[in-house]
Amino acid sequence: MNKLVLGNLLHRPLRTLISVVAVAIEVVMILSIVAIMIGQVSNASNQQGGIGADIIVRPPNASFISSVGGAPVPAKIADVLAKLPHAAVATPVITDFNMQGGIETIWGIDYAGFNALKPFEFLSGGPFQGPNDVIIDDIYAHSKSKDGAPRVVGATIEVLKHPYRVAGIVKHGKGGRVFLPIHTLGTLMGNPDNASLFYIRSDDLKNQEAIRNEIYAIPALANYQVQTMQEWMSLMTPDHLPGFNIALRSVITIAVIVGFLVIFQSMYTAVLERTREIGILKSMGASKGYIVNVVLRETAVVTVAGVVLGIVIAELLRLFLNFEFPSLPFPVTMDWRIRAAGIALVGSMLGAIYPAWKAARKDPIDALAYE
Repeated sequence: MNKLVLGNLLHRPLRTLISVVAVAIEVVMILSIVAIMIGQVSNASNQQGGIGADIIVRPPNASFISSVGGAPVPAKIADVLAKLPHAAVATPVITDFNMQGGIETIWGIDYAGFNALKPFEFLSGGPFQGPNDVIIDDIYAHSKSKDGAPRVVGATIEVLKHPYRVAGIVKHGKGGRVFLPIHTLGTLMGNPDNASLFYIRSDDLKNQEAIRNEIYAIPALANYQVQTMQEWMSLMTPDHLPGFNIALRSVITIAVIVGFLVIFQSMYTAVLERTREIGILKSMGASKGYIVNVVLRETAVVTVAGVVLGIVIAELLRLFLNFEFPSLPFPVTMDWRIRAAGIALVGSMLGAIYPAWKAARKDPIDALAYE
């Protein structure tokens, strides 16, 4: 049977190749969208964990996604928070999207306060020397700029369509990749004295609930959102992100439909072309189960080849993106490789069921007379 299956596939090499490529595209689609979406979530969570704060304070109705919401509240609220009995450090932060050359979050920080949460680890250069300085992390420094110029200390880079001098390069993992003075970013956004949110480092983790109650006891802050870092990280999962699972399921559904239709068409055409061959097999005593087995085995071979090709392409894509865009996380995990393979196999088998059933039901006499 295996020789028969292999012979059938090699008899129409172009059709077999197209089917394999279609399954590979299905796998690449699944792995790519998962890598991009989950990579962004895990990267945001990892970056937040390195800030050094253990409490986040946001204005009412602000999104828990750190780069959404503008700068709606006065930055001087940080002075009030810093005076709380159990607050060791409190600092304001502005976060804003940069859509130029890709999606990136720009952070506006009060350097002294933000550094006090957990000191920056400078790889070269140092803190801001003026309002037109920028601090970048090592991953952003090694990513390619639009003009190809190196991002080194002393170089001028463009942020939000404005030129800034690179004052320092720090180790990644402290919130963002690009940091401006908070007043500078606030001015660009039209709110020079405002902030998006506030970070607090407590004097003791046991006092987090006490700090929360102290904030709620301040009338002007009674409606603010106060979360521990652990609470925030628990929200940074696919189930809590708006539209995440819907988008993921939509892409997977489209990928499955593509695989299903291609396999269905390929196997259906193969059955029609091999009508006389099927008649010969049945006249020689081949059972319906044998005929179904042949078609499903062909499908399985095509699917396995497509899955392997898809995983290889996804890995090459990951290597390319890591080289060209090191700031873009693109994790291709073993868990999702297995899931993508399973999804592709199920979709392909579903696409082959009707052609296999149709082949098994052919009357041997009619099939032998078929031209």
